[in-house]
Amino acid sequence: MSLPASRLLHVDLLKAVASQLIVLHHLAFYGPMSDHAALLAPALFGWLAQHGRLAVQVFLVLGGFLAARQLAPLMQLRPNQHRLRPVLEQLRRRYLRLVLPLASMLVLALLAAAVARRWMEHDSIPAAPSLPQVLAHLALLQDVLDIEALSAGVWYVAIDFQLFALLLLLLAVAAGIGKRLRLREPLAPWFVAALVAASLLRFNRDADWDVAAPYFFGSYGLGVLSAWWLAAGRPRVPALAMALLVLVALGLEWRTRIALAVSVALFVALVEGRMDWLRGSAAQATRWLAGISYAVFLVHFPICLLVNAAFDAFVPAEPALQAAGIGLAWALSVLAGALFHRWVERPAGRWLAAPRTVPDAATIRA
Repeated sequence: MSLPASRLLHVDLLKAVASQLIVLHHLAFYGPMSDHAALLAPALFGWLAQHGRLAVQVFLVLGGFLAARQLAPLMQLRPNQHRLRPVLEQLRRRYLRLVLPLASMLVLALLAAAVARRWMEHDSIPAAPSLPQVLAHLALLQDVLDIEALSAGVWYVAIDFQLFALLLLLLAVAAGIGKRLRLREPLAPWFVAALVAASLLRFNRDADWDVAAPYFFGSYGLGVLSAWWLAAGRPRVPALAMALLVLVALGLEWRTRIALAVSVALFVALVEGRMDWLRGSAAQATRWLAGISYAVFLVHFPICLLVNAAFDAFVPAEPALQAAGIGLAWALSVLAGALFHRWVERPAGRWLAAPRTVPDAATIRA
């Protein structure tokens, strides 16, 4: 769904901040530089290492929010989009949009790990990969098959695809049932709310499910529901029921990640179009960082791995110098993400957006 940029500036702000927090989390959590630099600010490094990963919840909520805007802005699929062929086409496009940049990143990750192994020994360096391991990553099945990841964050790409597929399935089933029963009101919000409930009350409380979409659908589904909050000009999502559900879920087991997801969902639902305070160069920088956020998410770990290895091999283990290395790795991650976005992600997106035409018989004969 096409929306004015100003209406989604709050989403861009969250994407920009969350993507940078993920980079800082990995810099604080992985590699020898943080072991030395943490002596300068132990509380800060401890918080980033322990809680910086919560930024993933922001991406989960925003993923659901944007998927709902794309697939069903009025709480149901467009006419005939619930049939098998359109559903498979949506899945194909989503898979390629995720995997084409991911494949390029894996090449970079393999090269970075090979160089890093020559300069240092550290458990953050993945072992030399096998062909089945690479193929499992390209199929987005590495965690389901319990295969070691070749780069940090790859798990999220697989989960994003699973969540998108699950949402699309729910929308298709809801549309099919609604059409058969000739219902005027869409069923999709109730289907999504039911799976959010199942996730928050059951799947998200069992760590054995953390390789599959049901574990994360609580946060993702809250993003979907936030996109539908004022669909068609009036609240239609059972807001009170969802509020009670969240309270019950957190009462059964407090989870900071779910509390954050609820806060983000409320933010994106209530703040849309109210970002006039962010303007000028600050708004431009926010949009730029948001635009390259997926690219930064993909490429930052190989960059950080290389800088860690270089500083471990060639720079004294002094906290100030190692902290400078962390700053350098952060800056290079953003720069590499911008280049990756321009030369890999955007061309792949243009290729996917290009119309596909089938030549007619006369053209083939010619």
